[in-house]
Amino acid sequence: MLLGSAKDPGTFFVKTVKKTSLDAAYDTTKFYEAWRTVIQRYGIYNPYIGCGATTGLLPHGPHNLRDILATHILKQIGSYEQASYTIQDTLDVVQQHYGRFLPQGKAALTAKILNQVWEAA
Repeated sequence: MLLGSAKDPGTFFVKTVKKTSLDAAYDTTKFYEAWRTVIQRYGIYNPYIGCGATTGLLPHGPHNLRDILATHILKQIGSYEQASYTIQDTLDVVQQHYGRFLPQGKAALTAKILNQVWEAA
């Protein structure tokens, strides 16, 4: 129903189908452009018109979500394996690309978790 007479591309994200464009699938470039447009239009706070969700947010592409997720997992849990599962990449790539975000050591992370447990008890 959403695609009208266009063929279903079998993807989660589809674009508007028009008479001049019957292909509802995004290619890599078009998806990136659409993502940035949504972030610019709705994500970045504009103080002059009072719209937008986040103050200080800069335009960014969808690949940045991988960076945010992997970094957050490493900082919170300290597990390369969990970070690799989250962003659907290999353990080696996560260790090489995001390893600098791991806290000083797993011992420090373990101590932090234990301290939280003792404080709660």
